[in-house]
Amino acid sequence: MSKITADHLSLSAFVYVRQSTAYQVANNLESQRRQYSLVERARQLGWETVEIVDDDLGRSGGGTARPGFEKLLAAICEGRVGAVVSLEASRLARNGRDWHTLLEFCGLVGTLIVDEEALFTIRARLTIVSFLA
Repeated sequence: MSKITADHLSLSAFVYVRQSTAYQVANNLESQRRQYSLVERARQLGWETVEIVDDDLGRSGGGTARPGFEKLLAAICEGRVGAVVSLEASRLARNGRDWHTLLEFCGLVGTLIVDEEALFTIRARLTIVSFLA
């Protein structure tokens, strides 16, 4: 059974492209080519609508504002994202807080995470603790 459902495919796949430094942007063109080619991976998996988020090229993941990552999180929360696609899942976030936020949001709305090699389903568990008076 595929993890990709008709509900996922009815939404957009968002390809998140990033490189940490301006040097990498200028000199590591193969990485950019591979990241942009993930649009084709999303299409092969069945998505018709694929959006590219590349606002964070040349921005470090840690301690730097990342408007592309914020745009991605907003789209997930709005329920517009069936899958987040990245060269490597580890490239999506560069600190624990961002990683956990991304996983929590994806789990809450059922967004998949896809990289070059695998597809991940995130299952959110909400724990409710009640205190009796």
